Amino acid sequence: MRGARGAEERYVDHAAALTPRQIVAELDRYIVGQAKAKRAVAVAMRNRFRREQIAGDMRGEIIPKNILMIGPTGVGKTEIARRLATLAGAPFVKVEATKYTEVGYVGRDVESMVRDLVEASIRMVQDERREEVRDAADAAAVERIVDLLYPETRAPGAAQPVNAFAQTLGSIFGNSFAQGPAASPATAPAATPANASAEETKNVREQARADVLRGFFDVRLVDIEVEEAQQLPIGVLGGDAMPGGGADMSEMLGGLMPKKKTRKRVTVAEARRIFVQEEAQKLVDMDAVRREALRRASENGIIFIDEIDKVAGREGRGPDVSREGVQRDILPIVEGSTVSTKHGAIKTDHVLFIAAGAFHMSKPSDLIPELQGRFPIRVSLDSLSIADFETILTQPRNALTEQYKALLGVEGVTVTFTPDGIRQLASYAMRVNEQTENIGARRLHTVLERLLEEVSFNAPEDHAPLVVDEAFVKHRLESIVENDDLRTYIL
Repeated sequence: MRGARGAEERYVDHAAALTPRQIVAELDRYIVGQAKAKRAVAVAMRNRFRREQIAGDMRGEIIPKNILMIGPTGVGKTEIARRLATLAGAPFVKVEATKYTEVGYVGRDVESMVRDLVEASIRMVQDERREEVRDAADAAAVERIVDLLYPETRAPGAAQPVNAFAQTLGSIFGNSFAQGPAASPATAPAATPANASAEETKNVREQARADVLRGFFDVRLVDIEVEEAQQLPIGVLGGDAMPGGGADMSEMLGGLMPKKKTRKRVTVAEARRIFVQEEAQKLVDMDAVRREALRRASENGIIFIDEIDKVAGREGRGPDVSREGVQRDILPIVEGSTVSTKHGAIKTDHVLFIAAGAFHMSKPSDLIPELQGRFPIRVSLDSLSIADFETILTQPRNALTEQYKALLGVEGVTVTFTPDGIRQLASYAMRVNEQTENIGARRLHTVLERLLEEVSFNAPEDHAPLVVDEAFVKHRLESIVENDDLRTYIL
C-alpha cells in the first residue's frame, strides 16, 4: 500500500501531464465557449504543479491566486470548477454563500465549508485505498464464502480476546455494549471431520474456491452476519457542549466498541460483495487515510463559493443578518487560517477558492475591500448565444441529445436529431430566456423534457423511430412558446 508520499507523486505526475493548453482542451470537451475563464483556471491549476517543484521556504510563501467568476446563471461557472477538480484529482466542494450567516445567528458556520472539503478528501482517499487492496479483499471474501458453503474445511479458529473497554462500558450502559462476535456461539468455526485427511480437505476447499470464483454458487442463498458499528448515546456525551460535537465523539468511541452483528439471508454473489467491503475496510489504514486526506485537502483542495454576489453590499445592519458580517466571517478562511475538524486541524493557506456570482443587482466592488483583494483574478463569462446552444446540444461528450438517445434507446426507440431541429430547439430556448428569466443552458433541459415528454411516456409500448426535425419541434413547442402564460409556467 502506498503512503502519503506516493499519493503526492501521483498528483504531481498527473498535473505535469497537462499543460494549460491541454487543460483548456479537456474543458472544451464538456463546456462550450468561456475561453477566458478556462484559461484562468488552467493557469491556476498549472501554478499548483509549479509550486510543487519549488524547494525551500519559497514554496510555502506562494499562495493560490483565487478566482472570481462573473456571469449569469447557466453559462458554465460551476461546471468549469467541477471539471477542473476532476482533472486535477483534487478534493472539491461547492457551497452557496447564502447558506452562511454571521457569527451569533442561527445558520451554517463558514468553517463548515472547510470541514466539507476534508470529508470529500477522506472519501476520495478512502476509495483509492480500497481500490488498491481490492484484490486482497476479494481473495479474503472468497475464503469466507467457502467457509460458509463448506464449514467442515475450515481450520479451527482461535478464541477472540475479551474487550475490557467494552466490558467496562457494559457495566455502565448495559450488556448490549459488551456483546460482540465472541458472544455468538453460532459463528464458531466447525472443526474438520476426523475421518477426512488433510489432503482431501485441501482438495475440497480448492474445488469450492474455484466454483465460487466462476460464479457457480452465485444464486444460492446463504445466511451471513453483517457488522454494524455501535455508537454511544449522544446525550451521555454532553451533545454540542463537547468540542467537535457529541455526534463526533460518539463516532470515535463507537470505533472502540465490538461490532454488532445482524443476520441476513442473501445470495452468494451479494455476500461476496459485502465481504469484499468488510475486508477492504480491515486492510485500509484509516490513520494513513486521514493524514493523506488532510494533506491533499490543504495543498490541492478547491472550494467553489457560489452566489457570492448575494452577500455583496454593506447594508443590512441591525437585528437582521448582516451581509457584510458574512463576508467578514468568510475572509479569514480565504486569507488562510487553521480549522479544526474531527479528522484533525487543516490550514487553508493553499486551498484554491473560486467564487462566482451573476452580480445583476450588485458589482464586485460592493464586496468588502479585504475580500476583493483575496480574489485577484477576475473573469467575466459571456451570455450564451443560439450558436452556443446548438453546440451544447450536439458536441460535448455529455451532450443532452446524446443523453436522450441513450435513455430512449433502452426502450428500443431510435431517436434522430436533424440540424434544422437542433437549430429550432436552440432558437426556442434562447427566446424563452430572453422573455422570462435567463437561466442559460439550463433552459435546454426544460425545453427538451417538454419536447420528448409524450415520446418518453409511450416508449415502453411504442417503439417507432423518432426524427426530431424543425416541423416536429414546432408542432410540440410553438403553441407554448407563443403563449405568455404557458411559456412562463411550463418552460
